[in-house]
Amino acid sequence: MKLISIMETRSKLFIWRQRIGYGSADFACNLIWQMISLYLLYYYTDVAKLDGMQIASMFIICRLIDAITDLLFGYVIDKTSTRWGKSRPYFLWGAVPFAIFAFLTFSVPSSLSESATLIYCYLTYTGLSIMYTVVNIPMASILPALTDDPQERTNLATTRQFFAFLGSTLISLLGLKLVSFFGNGNDAVGFKYTMFVFGVVGAGVFVFTFFNVRELPNRGKIGQKLNLSSALVSLKNNGPWKIFAVNIIFMWIGYFLQAGALIFYYNSVVGSQNLSVVVATIMSLVPVISNLTVPFLARLYSKKNLFIIAAVVQIFGCVVIWLAHSNYFTIIIGAIISALGYGVKTSIYFSMQADPVDYGIWKTGIDTAGLQSAINGFLGKIAQAISGGLSGVLIAWGGYKGGELIQTDKALNSITIMYLFLPIILNAISVVVMLFYKLDKIYPQIQKDLNERNHIIK
Repeated sequence: MKLISIMETRSKLFIWRQRIGYGSADFACNLIWQMISLYLLYYYTDVAKLDGMQIASMFIICRLIDAITDLLFGYVIDKTSTRWGKSRPYFLWGAVPFAIFAFLTFSVPSSLSESATLIYCYLTYTGLSIMYTVVNIPMASILPALTDDPQERTNLATTRQFFAFLGSTLISLLGLKLVSFFGNGNDAVGFKYTMFVFGVVGAGVFVFTFFNVRELPNRGKIGQKLNLSSALVSLKNNGPWKIFAVNIIFMWIGYFLQAGALIFYYNSVVGSQNLSVVVATIMSLVPVISNLTVPFLARLYSKKNLFIIAAVVQIFGCVVIWLAHSNYFTIIIGAIISALGYGVKTSIYFSMQADPVDYGIWKTGIDTAGLQSAINGFLGKIAQAISGGLSGVLIAWGGYKGGELIQTDKALNSITIMYLFLPIILNAISVVVMLFYKLDKIYPQIQKDLNERNHIIK
């Protein structure tokens, strides 16, 4: 009896160690990438002294390279075979190079000529983007291999989102303070040493992840030998994944549109810069809380139904904001409702990514976890690009004038469309798309069949 108790305790400790190990990888990613998202443009313009058009061209070219490397690296993961598994070794192999490129990206030498500076920025930013792919795609591709229990996959995805929010919040609160502390008025020095600290911490966390996650044995060894054509055929025959992939486009276009329009809506339409800060804080912190409810909710609802409910809650929050007009209290209530839905939806989305991988193995005998994760990430970047284009078109159509306190009605309408109406419509389309997702119903049988094939005794 005592032996059984000890074994159960060890099992629980391993489960929690793996959850924390897996989730902390996204904390490490966000330490670096949130700095890139928030401050790299400022660093390039005000510290490296690059021209705006040079930066725009570089970002576009690097994104194209990034998209190609995403797809290639997904295939590389599927072809990887080590004693540590397919995805796990890349946390170890990519940790130090990712940290080095992060440091170099924010360490542009002041002695370089203008052309040499531009070349340096191209090389370091492209290198950083590639290394981000190396450590980030395995976070999605490894999930199906960590456990075959749908509930535990949800727990792992929830933990990942919690640590991701934690990393983003930490950068928002401390990023510029550390730059000021290390630089003492010199931004070049401040950014360099801040990224050194975050790089060292991030690399250490990735190594921690490597030592605290374990891929299940036998996965991907029951099917055919993988080649690109067979992998693509497997994806073509994977109906649940195709539905999930279509949903990625609508879900993330809506998110990026709303995120980009937030400051415009509250500054110009509502007329309160302070409220934009409040709502931005709500959208950062409230999802952390709602994210923690997902493991409990996943016991009550299927993943599909939970995603749909969360999307409807998010839509309702947007409607409340629209009806509130300039009533600050009602706007805050609407923002909280919307953020609650977003937090649940995002967590269950990451949990759902793993299930079509199992369907593909069950149907075709081919494990395409890496390729699926890469294409999912690629589609997310396409969605971000589309949302950026739509935002530009709407701003131009409305005649928005930057820096002016009073905007025309047409400009205000274009901002409202971008912040509320299009996200509502896109979330509604996302709900309709998910109605065709039937994997939850047959997943228990898939799990049973795969366990039998792999001789895993439950």
